[in-house]
Amino acid sequence: MMKKEFAVPPVVFPSGGNPGAGSVVQQRRVPTAPFQPPRPAASGIPFMSFDIGSATTSTPSASIYGGPIVGGVGAPGGASFEDEEPLLDELGIHPDQIWKKTRAILNPFRVNPTVHKDSDLSGPILLYMCLCLFQLLAGKIQFGVILGWIVVSSIFLYVVFNMLAGRNGNLKLHTCTSLVGYCMLPVVIFSAVSLFLPQAGAVRFAIASVFVFWATRVCTGLMGALADGGDEHRGLIAYACFLIYTLFSLLVIF
Repeated sequence: MMKKEFAVPPVVFPSGGNPGAGSVVQQRRVPTAPFQPPRPAASGIPFMSFDIGSATTSTPSASIYGGPIVGGVGAPGGASFEDEEPLLDELGIHPDQIWKKTRAILNPFRVNPTVHKDSDLSGPILLYMCLCLFQLLAGKIQFGVILGWIVVSSIFLYVVFNMLAGRNGNLKLHTCTSLVGYCMLPVVIFSAVSLFLPQAGAVRFAIASVFVFWATRVCTGLMGALADGGDEHRGLIAYACFLIYTLFSLLVIF
């Protein structure tokens, strides 16, 4: 048999000491950067340059948003949050005035019409919600009924008063609605008291009559003091107010 001879290349070891270090370095691939879309030539917007860190450090906020930013807390010429009005004042809700007007209704023998010159609907809406809540506690869901009756009662009293006063009548519908709503306070108190009263009996009707006369007296006095032409027909105005608050008291009783 003939022997085959294979040409084996000579092995050359580097003089550095580690024979495999040179080959590993030569075979190692340089890592490439992840794919990035092409950048515009002049882009000052961070989300268009795809480099938020560099854009934030290199581009000031004034140049990004097109001008100087004012209005901070320390800005001398800009508006700050400390100069802003309270949210309730911007909405036209003044709790101190609502409390004064409500407290003026508590004394039926001494009516203070000066606090009711500036009419509002915040207090009447609050009393309306309280009345609906007490009715709900009594097992009666009457939100729409009470709201509808308040609107109809305000329009009815507005028409009656101006018809009786004639040309001298200057009662506005907004003022009339405000007075009718604030004078609902006795009915709201009666609705809360009726939760602890028996369902049937003369006691319930007697207490209801007291609160109805209370609301009628206060509403009549305020209308006569705030509008012209009501003193001559105080009896007829009182009768209209009596009908309104009697309906609400019957709604509470039944």
